[in-house]
This record gives sequence, structure tokens and C-alpha cells, in this order.
Amino acid sequence: MPVGIPPLGGPLGRSRSRISASGLTTFLRCKRQWFLGSKVGISGPLRPSQVIGIVLEDALCGMLMQRPVDDMNTLQELKEWIESLLPQAALEALDSGRKMWDEGLWHAPETSWDDVEIDSFIERLSHGLDLFLHEVESCHDANGGPYIESYRNDESPFKVPAPAWGDEPRFPVPDKVRNFDLRTWADAGQPMRWARPGEPVTWNEAWEIARPWMKDPRVHQPQRMFHPDGWAAGELDLVLRWDGRIRLIDVKSGDPNSRFAESLQHQLRFYAWLWHETHAHQTIDGLEGWYLNGAHRITYDAPSPDDYAQMTREFSNIHSQMQKMGSGPASLPVQPTEGCDGSAAGCHWCSLTRNDAGEWFGDELLTSITSEREVQLSPPSEPLASIPERVSVQGTFTGAWGPLPNHFGEPVLGAMLVAGSAQITVEESEPGAYPLLHDEPKGEIVILDALPGVWRGSPRLYVDSKTRILSVEDALEHLSASTVPLSERTTRIGLLRTRANVEGIILSVRKRSGTRLDGKPWTMMNVHLWDGHSVVEVASFGSSITGQMEALRPGQKLKIMAAEIGWRAGLPQLRIDARKTRLQVKQ
Repeated sequence: MPVGIPPLGGPLGRSRSRISASGLTTFLRCKRQWFLGSKVGISGPLRPSQVIGIVLEDALCGMLMQRPVDDMNTLQELKEWIESLLPQAALEALDSGRKMWDEGLWHAPETSWDDVEIDSFIERLSHGLDLFLHEVESCHDANGGPYIESYRNDESPFKVPAPAWGDEPRFPVPDKVRNFDLRTWADAGQPMRWARPGEPVTWNEAWEIARPWMKDPRVHQPQRMFHPDGWAAGELDLVLRWDGRIRLIDVKSGDPNSRFAESLQHQLRFYAWLWHETHAHQTIDGLEGWYLNGAHRITYDAPSPDDYAQMTREFSNIHSQMQKMGSGPASLPVQPTEGCDGSAAGCHWCSLTRNDAGEWFGDELLTSITSEREVQLSPPSEPLASIPERVSVQGTFTGAWGPLPNHFGEPVLGAMLVAGSAQITVEESEPGAYPLLHDEPKGEIVILDALPGVWRGSPRLYVDSKTRILSVEDALEHLSASTVPLSERTTRIGLLRTRANVEGIILSVRKRSGTRLDGKPWTMMNVHLWDGHSVVEVASFGSSITGQMEALRPGQKLKIMAAEIGWRAGLPQLRIDARKTRLQVKQ
């Protein structure tokens, strides 16, 4: 199956510590664009093209999952049948896009979903069908390919067949699907009628056999490939396999002239490598991009068997570079030598710079949000850069647990640290951030460079790859060359700072919702606050997302008192406590 069980990582199996195909291509275009967008999490305004790409891909998958009701005698009859379903599929995609657009909190200026035309949807879906019908025709010319008799004997050649309406969907984690209706799917799908063994292939059979594996829109769980070591993940669109070859397809709603088109080859190359790593070192046979705006098929040569080891080293090195980027609140703007020239596709915040003379560059997006360039702080607010970054503590572990869900629903390891009469929870900052937490020394220990925070009113320490847990003796030896003694290096547990008072200009807002592995809903809202020098993410979850939070928009001045200090991918993340955090908004 071209997907795996999420090893770590919450409701959507996502993690800012993994390398993905989109993250890789962004990093190759502009490293700072990746840092600000993927690690800091700051985004730009929502544009119709972003929504169109999502809903058109789902609509195309839904159409490929159809089965002909009647027997088709020619390719033309097959084409006329599936195109008769186009208007309804396009209308449903348009309605789905409007819902997604309306849920967005920040839209690009002078854009509206009303400008999106259904005829454009019909045309692009028709082009996608033409690309698939070419495969159907090739399958028919090959008399069904090597697997036709297996299908006719009701023996699928694949452990997980291509999804189709009327067939039961396959969930990566079926034990988490509690609702019986989600697992039976007794809908009105058309059952497949196969010809007798030895007969020529029919057009209905060619359609069924050529149908690719694809992301099933009925499956709410992540349909991704996860690297066995957990540091990479990727989500395929289509996998063609009817002719005995494995070809990976990525669907694009635009055309090959897009500024992002040069990233397609890198994206598909990453997918080929990840397939190799997750399928017992099986190599793939072809890479293709299907562009719906014009029915363009772009093909690339598959990697040779000797390429994969080099690709592992390449992607591992890039992943290592990603993890080392950034510490503490992210600087914004930066010096001109640290920014980019804004020429790469997707660049906006990454080109924002200011030189020593106070001159600003690349500030078009900032200007569209606010005219302010300096933020005057009022008591008790402090600069974002003053948020404490790393602390060291001393104590004894008295218990260990996990993996258990954290506030993101991600399974992490935890333990309890005791020092005198005080105690504090120690937890991984992200899944897999400190996998040896339960294997650390017994007795009195020192935790160096942990991240201080709080959750539901209780102080908490987060550990990650930059943290070290040592015995007292090893800590003394480790710090022997330091001019600061261990007693001054460590902070008493009861004196850890866990809250912050901050204010600044809102640069971006984003609200997301979805479904966990077990079908339960989740909601998260992110606001990025800027004080003229640094930017920090402010997060709110579930019931903490109040009407006041949902009304926040870029350009407003926001003052937050008693925000909880948390961490995400080694960067600070302020969190809203509905009981103790207070917000003040100025237009």
C-alpha cells in the first residue's frame, strides 16, 4: 500500500521536524522561505488558486472512482459516459471550494471565490480524464495487461486495490475507526462484472484495471508514506500499476508554465526515494506530472538503482540543515545579507530586510498589512526576543510514561522530575524529539538546555535534540571548562518562567480543523505576532478559540497578557489559556 501507519505525529500525522516533498522543494527554492513558512509557520493571505488545487484534485479522484453502469463498446462511449458526470462533479467541487474559502480568515486583496467559474472546473476535470483515458486505451490495447486473469478470478494483484465507489475503503489504522458506518460504506456503487477467462478485454474492464491507486476522499486518516526512521513523509496523488510497472503521478491544477513548475521534478524524485525506503527497496519505473490546465503530461526518468543511496545522504543532509535552523523568536526583518531577493516562487516574508541605516526592502506584503515599522510597548509587555529560550535544572526522575498524547494529540514520552518538595513534568517537545528519555541515568541528574513552558497551569519542561540529560558527575565534567559553575547554570524548578506578556502587530492568522485518527474533530488557530524585530506564533486549541480570537485580522495591534510559553520544533509558541490569558485588540 502506498501509505503507512503514522508512527508519530498527531491528528494529521504531520510534524515540523519531518522533511516532506513540499518542504524539500520550498527549501531548494529558498531556505528562508522554508524556515518562515514551515518552521515558524507564518503564512500569506489565502488565494483562490490554493483552494482550487485542493478541490480539483479531490474531484478528479472521485471521478476516477466511478464504474460504468452499462457495458461500454468503444472508448468514445466510455468518454461520453464519464463526461456526463462532469457538471455535477464540478458543481460539488465549486461548493466545496466556497466552503473552504469562507472558512479562511485572511484573503488576498481583490480576490473572491465569486470570480471562480464552473466552466473552468469542468474544463480542467475533462483534461484530467483525458490523461487517464489514455491509460485506459493503452490497457485495452494490451488486452488488459498482465493482471487481467487475476481480476477475473476475483484475486486482486495488490494487497490494497484502487479505491472505487461501492467498495469498502481501506483505512491505514482501521482499529481507530469507531463509527461502523465508516467501515461498511454500503452505498449504491456499481459492482464490477468481469468477462470469462480467456475472452478479449472489455472497455469496462480496461477502465477498472487501469484505475490508479489514489487518495481515497472517504478516508479521513493520513494517507502518507512514512520513513521507517520517522524523519521523512510524503503523500502521493496517483500510482499507476496496471501494466506491471510502478509510476508515480502528481496532479497539478495549473500548467507547466507556472513559476512552481521547476519544483515538480524534485518533488517526484523525493517520492521515488520514499517509495524505495518504505517498500522493501522496490524501485519505481516512471515519474509523471499531470497538469489539468491543458491536459499536459510531463514525464521524468526514474532514478537508477544506484541513485537511491546517494539520495538518502542528500535528503538526510537537507533534513539536518532544516533542524539546525532557528533558535528562539525568529528575527523579522533580517539584514539584507540574510534575506532573499524575492525572485523565487512563493517568496514574500523571506525577502523582508532592513539595513543598519534603517532602510527597508521587500516590504510590499508588510505595507499591505500595516504602515507601522516600530511597535511601542506598554507595561507589562516585553520584547518577543526576551522570551526565555533554554534552561538547565537539577533533580531526580521518579516516574516515566508514554508514549501518550500531548496537547496536539501526538504520542510523546514523559517523566516526572523532583527537586526537594517541587516537581515538574518533563516531556518531548515533539514526537521522537528525545527518544531516550526513559533510558537516562538514575539518581540525581542534570537536564541541560531544556525548553521551559506550561500546560493547563502547570509548569513543564520540554526536551528535544539540543537537550542533554546527564548525571551530576558527568554534568560537572561536561561543564569543567565553563567559567559558570553548575550551581549558577541551573535554575530552581519553582522559579521557572512559564508565561509571557507581549504585544505587537498581527501579521497572519489561520484557522484549521480536521479529524483525528479515531474520527474525533480537532480545531487549531494560529496568529503570528510581530513587534518590529521578531515574530512568534500564538496558538489556540479547541474551546480556547473564542469569538474574540476568530475576529483577529492582520494589521490589528494585539496585546496578550499571561500567555503560556510552549515550544514547537524548537521555536517558542505562545498558547492561549482561556482561564488566565487576556487579550486586548486595537484596530
